[in-house]
Amino acid sequence: MSWYQIMDCKCSSPMILALFLMCISANYVACDQSNAKKTAYLVVDASAQYGRKIPDNLFGVFFEEINHAGAGGLWAELVNNRGFEMGGSNTPSNFHPWDAIGNRTAVIVGTDSSSLFKRNPVALRIDVNCDGNECPNSGVGVYNPGYWGMNIEDGKEYKLTLYVKSSDSINITAALTTSDGSIKLATTNIISASATAVLDWTKIQVTLAASGSITNGRLQLTTKKRGTIWIDQVSLMPSDTYRGHGFRKDLVAMIEDLKPRFIRFPGGCFVEGKKLGNAFRWTASVGPWEERPGHYNDIWNYWTDDGIGYFELLQLAEDLGAESVWVINSGMAHQEDIEAPDVLPWVQDALESIEFARGDKTTKWGKVRAEMGHPDPFPLNYMAIGNEDCGFNGGDAQKIIYRANYMKFYNAIRSKYPDIKLISNCIAFEFGGVLNHPADFWEYHPYRNAATMFKEKDTFSSVARSGPKVFVSEYAVTDKNDAGTGSFLAALAEAGFLIGLERNSDIVGMASYAPLFVNANQRDWNPNAIVFNSAQVYGTPSYWMQHFFKNSSGAILNPTSIKPDMSASIATSAITYKQDNTTYLKIKIVNFGTDTVNFKIKVTGLQYSINVKQSSKTTMTSDNVKDENSFSNQTKIVPVKKPLTDASIEMDVDIMPQSINSFDLGLGNPISDPDN
Repeated sequence: MSWYQIMDCKCSSPMILALFLMCISANYVACDQSNAKKTAYLVVDASAQYGRKIPDNLFGVFFEEINHAGAGGLWAELVNNRGFEMGGSNTPSNFHPWDAIGNRTAVIVGTDSSSLFKRNPVALRIDVNCDGNECPNSGVGVYNPGYWGMNIEDGKEYKLTLYVKSSDSINITAALTTSDGSIKLATTNIISASATAVLDWTKIQVTLAASGSITNGRLQLTTKKRGTIWIDQVSLMPSDTYRGHGFRKDLVAMIEDLKPRFIRFPGGCFVEGKKLGNAFRWTASVGPWEERPGHYNDIWNYWTDDGIGYFELLQLAEDLGAESVWVINSGMAHQEDIEAPDVLPWVQDALESIEFARGDKTTKWGKVRAEMGHPDPFPLNYMAIGNEDCGFNGGDAQKIIYRANYMKFYNAIRSKYPDIKLISNCIAFEFGGVLNHPADFWEYHPYRNAATMFKEKDTFSSVARSGPKVFVSEYAVTDKNDAGTGSFLAALAEAGFLIGLERNSDIVGMASYAPLFVNANQRDWNPNAIVFNSAQVYGTPSYWMQHFFKNSSGAILNPTSIKPDMSASIATSAITYKQDNTTYLKIKIVNFGTDTVNFKIKVTGLQYSINVKQSSKTTMTSDNVKDENSFSNQTKIVPVKKPLTDASIEMDVDIMPQSINSFDLGLGNPISDPDN
């Protein structure tokens, strides 16, 4: 007689049943007092008739320009302030982080408004007051250190583009060097054939091949020829970006490994700005990169050249096979709002953004997209109207403004593009569980301590199953004591929460962690999923936790039940999914508690045999829940996968305290009687 027969009372012996109930009443401790483990009985119903399909796009990622995630991160551009616009349009201006090479008697560097590009009026002027041997041996000029140093790799090529003009011929040396300029890793000369060759702005493109490596290098432009040189729009890009589309390959690989079904972009608060004048404007982020004015990201307090703009993010989503979730400004910023009677220009701007993505190349904005190298439309099926605009920052008064604005956007978009799924910032819980306006999704942003986040796994269990779906577009454990800069405790609680989303995926349609990236040199927010610097990248435990869920989207959710009730510390789910032509039954168990739990697992209704060779167990845990990964120990806390040699429809397993676990049972041939 097996344990599951006892549990289901399929036993004629009252004594055995009574003994079983006595064991449960004694704090769920096994009857053998030499073993202090708790015992739980987990039944997974794998029968086809009770499985429910999980939404195809349940789990994705959220990209925001925060923590230098894009500028100095995902976008592979190595030059910081490439257009000299960071200091503002009034000249002379600050041209940080560019700096002069040589003393100020030999060279004078400043800005003026002589640029070729109307939207980028500022250019850099270099007055060289020495000639030949009068100059230092290495020449005079300027250098750019990039974003906390440029990562230069031996054997790789770097494409340098710049615009230059001068009233005389030029002889400029472009070099990649160490941080102090003492060692050159790559050099090339930019020489004009005559004095008139660069009298007007001239585009120069050269390739620099590195003969050494350094993680904090710089680009320098020097000369030993007297005269005045103007330079503008200086770009240095690695030749081996992701699919040639300008993204840093190692950072995209981290996203790709999560198998995201969608990318929400470009924010977040980045979309709003503190002031509307500094909000992200998609029209300023498309077209040739030289003509993009860039803007000051006043929410996160740094300049972005908008090299990673609307087009690039649509391209990234397409490259990853993910849906785009385009977040538009609703006419609201953190410190000012446009109310409904005056919001129509913002509505028109939103409609034109759709035309840019989806319009035929004969349309105004479709033509711009085609000229950028993508003649076919991008798929755009989801749009969020605003970000955290429905009372997140302004209470009831803000809710009133947002709902009025929202309806202007909703009606216009729904009328012209009825297939696009529209997302409201309002939280249904604040309206008695049902929104008071139409939407396809409503957003929920739980930022919690660890204990509360784990409890949030049950948040949607009692939500009405009709009406708009839930989009948990931002979630994370952010309490400083619990999360630090990315602790295992945070990941543990978030894993329990995601199991709750899986189990309630009939009402929860999409979810993404926030934020995705942080440059270790500027942490505007903690924690984050992926940490990087100029040369390295690692995932925090919260990043690796998401790997337990990367096969969930589009899978079949199988019902599970536990006796006795251990929901205060245990979360479980089961899914059936396909990978590499093999079908798997994945059983996930998150133990948030401090006790080891012995699980008696029984799979019922399974119509296939178990392929032991294809089966595995994966566990993620740590001796100290406050442990974190780091550049020096990037894999301190990662999932550990091992063969599951005793894979069966009945398993007896010990689940360690404070651990995330999955049992992936490879399925083999069909069987005639699933329960015998």
